[in-house]
This record gives sequence, structure tokens and C-alpha cells, in this order.
Amino acid sequence: MAGGRGYNRVVPSKGIEGCTGVLVAGGRASRLGGVPKGLVRLGGEPIAARTLRLFAELFPASLVVANVPEYRDLGVPVIPDRIPGKGPPAGVHAALHAVHTEWIFAAACDMPFIEALPIRLLADRRGGAEAVLVRCGGRLHPLHAFWSRASLPALERLISEGNPSLVDLAGVVRTRIVDEAEWRTVDPGGRVLENVNTFEDAARLGLDTHIAPASPLA
Repeated sequence: MAGGRGYNRVVPSKGIEGCTGVLVAGGRASRLGGVPKGLVRLGGEPIAARTLRLFAELFPASLVVANVPEYRDLGVPVIPDRIPGKGPPAGVHAALHAVHTEWIFAAACDMPFIEALPIRLLADRRGGAEAVLVRCGGRLHPLHAFWSRASLPALERLISEGNPSLVDLAGVVRTRIVDEAEWRTVDPGGRVLENVNTFEDAARLGLDTHIAPASPLA
């Protein structure tokens, strides 16, 4: 499914209002032999399906940004990048254009251990900010982060000027940083921020990569 604004999945009031859960899936994962990273399995379930199930509990809406068709069967809208070839910033850009909520929570599709409590911690830090990111392990994590639609003009300017990173975007909007000490209160081992880039990562994290390689969207 694809489309514009107005995606909505109603959840109980305990959810995080005013925010859409966004899974940034991108395209081919060259270091995984072309396997769509979000479809790597944990306990027999694709990572993407696990994350979207959590999003359905937390957010009034959810969607996937992907440039391959394999994510179409996950039960939520799937949209492609509006500006090809710009990596994760293009995924956030497409999502901010598509949603009707003021905020998105953007997560990488290859994060197998996302949990509700750390997301709620970040959600509670949104007041007065245009983005909320974690600094852990000496770096920022822009794909386990909240981004507001107020950050979209800056993102579009950066994309028009070259090939920015989401960290670049965080540097030019009002960004609240959750430092490592605070983050460790909800994620002591840093497991929530793990992701899968290689077969070695998958083996270390106990994931199954035996799925078909991706094909581009028609």
C-alpha cells in the first residue's frame, strides 16, 4: 500500500499520542547478500513484524518506508523514498511528508530488540524540541529517535545541498539528547540499539537470515 497523509491505526489511550511509528527499511542490504534486513527472523518472526506489532501498541499510526516489495505483506502502509539515493535521510523525509501526526518515531528495520520503555523515555523528552536522540557508545542514534515535522524544512534544505546524514540534521534543529547515563536506566546493556548489518551480526544475535533476496518495487 502507498499513499499520502491520513494513515491511522487506533490504539488505547495508553499509546503515545501525536506520533506515527515509522520503520525505515530502505532497499537492498548488500552486506547481507541482498536479503531485506527487516525480514531476518528472531524466534521465527521477522524483525519488522515484531517492531510493527510493538508500534501498534504504542502509536495511533504506523508505516514502513521501503524501496523493495517484500514489506508489503506486513499489514501497514508501505511508501518509497520520495528522493532516491539519499539513504536514511530520504526515509525520514518520505515519512515526514506522509504522516498526519506532528511526530514520527523512526527506527531502523534491522533492530531486533526494540522495547516500549526506552521509546517512552524518548517520547517524554519531546517538549520544546524538534528531535530527540540517544547518545550511547560515544555516538548518536538517529534511527531510534523522534523527529518532528518542524524539522522537515531543514532536512529538505540539507538534502538539496548534498548527501547529509541524520546526525547532520540533528545538528541544525532543536535537538534534545538523552545521554548515556540516562539511557542505561532503561537499556542497561545497550541491547535495544543493536542492529544487523552483516551475517556475523546475525549469528551473534541469534537471527535467521535464510530468506529470499529483495526485489525492487515496481
